Amino acid sequence: MRMVDIITKKRDGGVLTNEEIDFFIDGYVEGRIPDYQVSALLMAIVFKGMTNKEIVHLTDRMEHSGDVMDLSDIPGKKVDKHSTGGVGDKTSLALGPMVAACGAVVAKMSGRGLGHTGGTLDKLESIPGLNVFMEEKKFKEILKSNGVAIAGQTGTLVPADKKLYALRDVTGTVESIPLIASSVMSKKLASGSDCILLDVKFGNGAFMKTREDAKKLAKIMCAIGNSLNRDTRAVLTSMDQPLGFAVGNALEVKEAIDTLHGHGPKDFQDLCYQSGAIMLEQAGIAKDEEEGLKMLHKVVEDGSAFEKFRQMVIAQGGDVSYIDHPEKFPLSKHIIEVKASKPGYVKHIVALEIGESAMRLGAGRETFDDVIDMSAGIVLRKKVGDKVAKGDVLCVVHTNKDDYESILKDIENSFTIVDGFVDYPPTVHDYIKG
Repeated sequence: MRMVDIITKKRDGGVLTNEEIDFFIDGYVEGRIPDYQVSALLMAIVFKGMTNKEIVHLTDRMEHSGDVMDLSDIPGKKVDKHSTGGVGDKTSLALGPMVAACGAVVAKMSGRGLGHTGGTLDKLESIPGLNVFMEEKKFKEILKSNGVAIAGQTGTLVPADKKLYALRDVTGTVESIPLIASSVMSKKLASGSDCILLDVKFGNGAFMKTREDAKKLAKIMCAIGNSLNRDTRAVLTSMDQPLGFAVGNALEVKEAIDTLHGHGPKDFQDLCYQSGAIMLEQAGIAKDEEEGLKMLHKVVEDGSAFEKFRQMVIAQGGDVSYIDHPEKFPLSKHIIEVKASKPGYVKHIVALEIGESAMRLGAGRETFDDVIDMSAGIVLRKKVGDKVAKGDVLCVVHTNKDDYESILKDIENSFTIVDGFVDYPPTVHDYIKG
């Protein structure tokens, strides 16, 4: 078998056999197939696509290109949630403890943020001392004792995806649904959970810009997971405005704490409750979503969801006094209000601009080597559908940088205020089950 024959076959629209996919993945991981040939195949896939059968086998081979986490010795079904990324998306920080407090085991492998999207690991690391990298043994010990752990992916999981993702990033082959789906799902499957809920975001602040493309991606990822014997479902959520109010690492942790106390922003609470109810049904703990919702409201009201978060922080080495007293998180040197220049209703907030502005303020990184300012970010005071008067505060900017004037202007311009009434948008737009 020759790689050049596989390239030309896909270039001409052919369907690759399981053996050809195995040859390509194994050869690339082992260093026998060079980058330039893999780049050519990736570009052929971008243009010609792949069948569902091809995508399922590609994902399976990528999953087994390295270690696969075995969580079978932990009682009960293990559930995981994955978001395709957005602005202000701190969902795992609140959702994981909420679901675990209801009796499920939430085994979450997360990543870092890059560009305008934030990373769950970075947010957790704003808590002094908290460790997001641990051996599999420690990860499983925390799951057994507390029911929830959030950690970074180990270097031995899915090496094929690491190599392919780095290559796609520099060869213009990122935007391919088969390649996106296999990348996401290979990591989720290798993490060992029995059930997976996907939060597929669409809009100007998301990777998928349209609801139609997001739905297509969600359906393919669900098909992959279910074909490989995982209960995989998806919700489609909008990222045309930031999720919740807070954008920035420590700011988002504080908002997650508020939410665990029952005081979070409505759109963020809605997403946590709706997602959590699905996860409890997947885990077999709730007979349906209605029962799941009741369970989730109870654990928030009685404080057990917040206690789960506390115990997770303690188990992962974090200073829990910051969780008990969020006012301990350091504030930025500059805290500036951005005000409305006219009255009306907020019609639109450009999530991409808010995310990029937060990054420029110090809350994110343009390259993986950049150092994050954990205190920096933006806290919205108004969301789409809110009525504003001239001079009302639209958001509050937190930064330690002295040169921020141009960023303030970009933030102000990201808000569109109109005269006519604007309704509040829904949080979840679609639910794909199986």
